[in-house]
Amino acid sequence: SGRQMSGGDSPNAPRILVIRGGAIGDFVLTLPAIVALRNRFPNVDLEILGYPRIATLALESGLVKAVHALESPGLAAFFTPNGAYDLEWREFFSKYEMAVSYLYDPDGIFEENVKSCGVLQFIACQHRPDETKAIHASEVFLKPLEQLTIFDGDPVARLAIEPEESADPQLALHPGSGSDSKNWPEEKWRELIEYLIGNTSHRLLLVGGEAEGGKLQRLAKGMPEDRLELAEHVPLNRLAKRLANCRGYVGHDSGVTHIASALGLPTLVLWGPSRGTIWRPLGEKVLVLNRENLLSELSVENVIDGLNSLGV
Repeated sequence: SGRQMSGGDSPNAPRILVIRGGAIGDFVLTLPAIVALRNRFPNVDLEILGYPRIATLALESGLVKAVHALESPGLAAFFTPNGAYDLEWREFFSKYEMAVSYLYDPDGIFEENVKSCGVLQFIACQHRPDETKAIHASEVFLKPLEQLTIFDGDPVARLAIEPEESADPQLALHPGSGSDSKNWPEEKWRELIEYLIGNTSHRLLLVGGEAEGGKLQRLAKGMPEDRLELAEHVPLNRLAKRLANCRGYVGHDSGVTHIASALGLPTLVLWGPSRGTIWRPLGEKVLVLNRENLLSELSVENVIDGLNSLGV
C-alpha cells in the first residue's frame, strides 16, 4: 500500500488509532503519549478506541477527532486466534495506518488480528507499569513511541477543557477513591470541612460517585448550603468542566485527582499505600502529602498547611 503518514485534515488524512482500556487514572496517565503523537503527526487524524465515558476527556480537550467504544460485542472475537471475522470491525480497522495499543495482549493475538485488517504499523505498549521498577506510569506509556522517533514527550498529563461558568470558583473536595485503604478517615474530612467553613471564605464542592456511598450526604449534613455544594454521579466530561472552574482540589489517589491535576488546578493529594513514584499525578501545582507512612496519621493541620503552601 502506498499510504504515507503525512497529509492534511482532508477526507483522506491518514489516521492513527490509540487503543486504551483501564480506569480513569490509567487513561489520564496515557494522555502524555496521546499529546506526543499529536505533536509528532500534526496532520493526522488521531482517534481513540476506549471507554467513551472516560475517553471523551481527550475529545473535549481537542486532542483527538473521535472516540469509539471498546465494549462493542463484535470486538470480543479479536481476542481469539484468527478471530478477526466481524466484517464491520475489519472495515473499521482497515481505515487506520497505525494502531498504538495499550491493551493487555500477552500472546499478541489481538495485534495479529488487527494487522490482518490492513493496519500497516502496530505499536504494542505495556498496559500497566511494572510495579517492581520505579518508573512513572506516564514515562512507561511514552516509551514505546521511541519507535516513532518521539523522545521528548512531556510526562505531565494536561487537559484543556473549557470551564463551566459559575459565579464563584469553589474548592473541590473528593473524599473517596476506588479503595478504602487509599482514603483519609471520614471524620478527618468532616473536621477539614468544618475548619474551611469556619475559617475561610471558600465555597466547597464535594465530589463523589458510586464508590462514596452515603459519605457525601453524611459529610454535608448540617453544613450551610450556601457554602457547600454536592456534585454526585456527574458524568466525567461535565465533572471536568466543573473542576476546571475550581480554585483548588483536595483528594486521594484516584482518577478524579488525576483529572484535577491535568486541568492545572492546585492539587493536594492525600496519598495512601500505592507507589507514588509510579502513580502520583505529576504537575507544577501538585503537592503529595504522606507518601511514606499511614494516611490516618495525616492531620487536618497538615492538610491546611498543604493548601496554604499551594496558595489556595
